[in-house]
Amino acid sequence: MRAMVWTAYGAPEVLHLEDVPKPVPNSDELLIRVRAAGVAAGDCELRALRFGLGMRVLVRLLMGPLRPRRKVLGQQFAGDVEAVGRKVTRFRVGDPVYGTTGFGFGAYAEYLCLREGFRDGAVATKPADMTYEEAATIPTGGLEALHFLRKAGTLQGRRVLVNGAGGGIGTLAVQLAKSLGADVTGVETTRKLELVTRLGADRVIDFTKEDFTKRSETYDTIFDAVGRSPLSAGLGALRRGGFYLLANPRISSMIRAPWVSSRSGKRVVVRGSPPRTEDLDLLRGLIEAGKLHSSIDSRTDWRSCRRPTGVSTPDSISEAWSSPCR
Repeated sequence: MRAMVWTAYGAPEVLHLEDVPKPVPNSDELLIRVRAAGVAAGDCELRALRFGLGMRVLVRLLMGPLRPRRKVLGQQFAGDVEAVGRKVTRFRVGDPVYGTTGFGFGAYAEYLCLREGFRDGAVATKPADMTYEEAATIPTGGLEALHFLRKAGTLQGRRVLVNGAGGGIGTLAVQLAKSLGADVTGVETTRKLELVTRLGADRVIDFTKEDFTKRSETYDTIFDAVGRSPLSAGLGALRRGGFYLLANPRISSMIRAPWVSSRSGKRVVVRGSPPRTEDLDLLRGLIEAGKLHSSIDSRTDWRSCRRPTGVSTPDSISEAWSSPCR
């Protein structure tokens, strides 16, 4: 089979289309033919080590000090079940599915294997009303948004600010918060404000022109999906008793979170959660009820580039596939 192989840390040119062995499912695994792979901003950040110094050191220790040990990137996908192991009970050959591989990666390939009860990833039946391309943009951002918003408790009538509202996590966080009855403010760059409004935000802030932390407004929940604002500044815009949700925290924020939560009367949440199949099922239900939609920035496919189909949430695909076809 063909896969986009990750050969080094760096620019998009470190990805190469190569022939690799087709995986064979174990007794508790599904073999999935990948029809579309979503390119998330996290994939691009990991590929290029676009982190602060402390996080870069940690990533190198985990992924490989000189070059990546994992050869195929990609966390989210949609496709069809091609084969099942004898212990698999939930899925059958031919079932359309979508899901996430978590930090096992491997979605930038024609085929992948996942365990039915995989702790670090999850797979579920694909939403009936979505194409494979649309479904492949949902799992990573949708599961993250769902997990963190749950931590904030009841959102009905609450004021929620989503920082990075036009990204892979943010676009879904805006919609989920609205579906739960929140009054939503989205923070984004100028060109994404129309998108954020279309997704349901009650108001938007252009961060290139205005800093939300310096406004007089305060919020019951601040969901920082990009880790763009310093924690101390963001907390100033949060009401006492509110929740500050950090989906992409800096190491310094992770260290400070317990102390701030215990002393300030404001809860800082930085810990993620393992993906769960039941949450993918919940997201599918919201999609099929018309309450959740995908946001695709651009596409590339075999016909144009002889690469695995790739789709993305805003700002990811142009970087991930900008190098010449190889």
